[in-house]
Amino acid sequence: MEKTEKIDEEELKEKETTEEISEEEEKVEETPIEEVETEERLEEAEEEAVEEVTKAEEEEVKKKEKEEAEEEIVEERIYTIPLSRAWISPPKRRAPRAIRIVKSFIQKHMKIKTEAEEEGEEPEKLVLSNEVNQKIWSRGIKEPPRNIRVRAVKDKEGVITVYLAEGD
Repeated sequence: MEKTEKIDEEELKEKETTEEISEEEEKVEETPIEEVETEERLEEAEEEAVEEVTKAEEEEVKKKEKEEAEEEIVEERIYTIPLSRAWISPPKRRAPRAIRIVKSFIQKHMKIKTEAEEEGEEPEKLVLSNEVNQKIWSRGIKEPPRNIRVRAVKDKEGVITVYLAEGD
């Protein structure tokens, strides 16, 4: 008898779960498909509107940054830097020496103050752009270019950034 009672209890549990599932299906079927589709459309429209607003805000921020960057430029010069002295070094040290030559050339010509000269002020900073670095290393460590044209830009904070000159 106990076995039959257990089987009956299991069957009852299964029936209850199937009835619950069927009731949930009926509830889902009760909601018209049109309402679901319109809700989905509204959600998509809201997401698109939010994306458009964020894109517009990003564009405005970029424009402001460009204007600020243009206003910050204090001094801008274009130089052709000879790198022939880099070829005096052994082949495996030429590109690193060319980088050092570019930095020293810019320090001399843009009159960067060294830390020893300044007292209490922030030292001016020299930054080489990735383009300049790639141009020097383009043919590998053994054969850097013989010369390079660069554009040195000094902003109001004293940071000097070296870019590749246009057309190179």
